Amino acid sequence: MKLIRTSFLGAVALGLGIAVSAVVPAMAENGPGVTDTEIKIGHIGPYSGPASAYGTIGKTIGAYFDKVNAEGGINGRKINFISYDDGYSPPKTVEQARKLVESDEVLLIFQSLGTATNTAIQKYMNAKKVPQLFVATGATKWGMPEKYHWTMGWQPNYQSEGRIYAAYILENHPDAKIGVLYQNDDYGKDLLEGLKEGLGDKTSMIVAEAPYETSDPTIDSQIVNLKASGADLVIDIATPKFAAQAIRKIGETGWKPVQIVNNVAQSVGGVLKPAGFENAKDVLSTGYLKDPTDPTWTNDQSYKDWSAFMDEYYPDGDRSSSFTVYGYSVAQTLEQVLRQAGDDLSRENVMAQAANLKDFVMPMALPGIVVNTSPTDYFPIQQMQMMRFNGERWEMFGPVIEGSGGN
Repeated sequence: MKLIRTSFLGAVALGLGIAVSAVVPAMAENGPGVTDTEIKIGHIGPYSGPASAYGTIGKTIGAYFDKVNAEGGINGRKINFISYDDGYSPPKTVEQARKLVESDEVLLIFQSLGTATNTAIQKYMNAKKVPQLFVATGATKWGMPEKYHWTMGWQPNYQSEGRIYAAYILENHPDAKIGVLYQNDDYGKDLLEGLKEGLGDKTSMIVAEAPYETSDPTIDSQIVNLKASGADLVIDIATPKFAAQAIRKIGETGWKPVQIVNNVAQSVGGVLKPAGFENAKDVLSTGYLKDPTDPTWTNDQSYKDWSAFMDEYYPDGDRSSSFTVYGYSVAQTLEQVLRQAGDDLSRENVMAQAANLKDFVMPMALPGIVVNTSPTDYFPIQQMQMMRFNGERWEMFGPVIEGSGGN
């Protein structure tokens, strides 16, 4: 078990020009984990195991809250961020969630990562009426407020992403023979379902599907099978470790299909560099955050602010990894929610404010990407843009595409 404990220091929202749009009650009974000086936030992430590349997200969030605390806290309160390792293992996630809720008595659990892992605690969190807020997974089940009031997603959902890839393929590769590598769980199946929905009556374009388990040491055999199927376009619905393996193996075999890698595995530092830039050249994906390796943003004030944050609060962090931008941005979203909540830090009001984000702009989001939620819309981000890796960095192309929120 790994524990990261950091006392948040700062008030970034005002410096970013963030407007508080919600009406906040003057006083209310605060929830567990809240005192006059502290807000206790829980987090569960894979610092070990097959998805450990995502561990930098939790570290970035902790660093961001250090910055918030250093600048005065949120409405006068410092953030006590408690982060535990679950190794991407659902039974361990259950254990850590119970510890955070029943022993540490946190106000909420924030950005717990993984579809299977969050599924394992979703009913528990809702039964306990503890916010399971901005989970780090794009499964559609995080946007069901009528059934799971206390669970909300953050990133674009996987089915919408799958439909975006289908639209791109139908327009640009209408004769493609598609091979799909996918993680054999709700995450992989969700995105694959979106792809098939988007293809409509053209699903016969998919000539091969190759599932893998997170316990598999490699996906070499799956890549060999996809190549043998005659596929000339491959979609990797995979977490970083396996996406990097897939890109590298395709390169090693001399196979030259069009490659699309899903958004959760498009990190330059965490995926493409380990795969080999020569193998990753011309790989396609989608994005909604600014790529820290893209010189387009060098003189952008938001990039300068992010860079200064990295210098001071996370100097050991990988500046080429989109996961640091991700952690930075989702932490700003929670900060906005807590600011809107004001002095009513009850769990009920925290969820009410999370469901009342209006055109919230994250500085490191791509132009045109905004966060909106409502009591019936638990999908905060619903826009993405296609991009291509040029061998050094991602290049955006085409319009920002709006994805639908639900199933």
